[in-house]
Amino acid sequence: MRISQLAAASGVPVATVKYYLREGLLHEGERTAATQALYDDSHVARLRLVRALLGAGGVSIAQARAILAAIDEPPAAIDLLGTAHNAITPPLDASADVDEVRAITSGWGWHTESCDPAVLGAVAAGLQGLRDGGFDLAPGVLDAYGRAARDIAQAEIDGIPTESAEAAVRYVVLGTVLVEPLLLALRRLAEQVVSGERFGETGPLRG
Repeated sequence: MRISQLAAASGVPVATVKYYLREGLLHEGERTAATQALYDDSHVARLRLVRALLGAGGVSIAQARAILAAIDEPPAAIDLLGTAHNAITPPLDASADVDEVRAITSGWGWHTESCDPAVLGAVAAGLQGLRDGGFDLAPGVLDAYGRAARDIAQAEIDGIPTESAEAAVRYVVLGTVLVEPLLLALRRLAEQVVSGERFGETGPLRG
């Protein structure tokens, strides 16, 4: 198909398709002339994935490029989570108190010695943000977060496909990036459900 047909099939404007080509987010088509190329269903699928990453996934162009590179050239299995988390985790802040995070999670029985310092730092930044905002979690809430996060992680890791490295990479990398908005939305929905159960339909979390 021509680029105009690719745009129509994917719902992505021609100008945006060309931009993704320049940025290396979309692989080149089969050249038929100096300024013309043919595209196929793989380009349609890639465009939809790129839109999901940049849209619902909320990642930058550079992060999307790194994610797609990992999908195209799968890393070793042991590097899967690192590849996924590196794409969306901010660099470690030197002021982050990761020792506090290690102490809290140690109390949950978590072994974080080999965990990425940047991910620990992200948790530390979240805790610091609560303090900076003067917000105190109710007793037991942080522990509940930890239990819920562990249950989610266990289900996700248990679901990693093993038939191929490519399938595993897609599951881990895309699951990490694209599932987080879903988790946040489910949390909000659950809050409204529980609020309704506790306070009635006009509870404090209702619109």
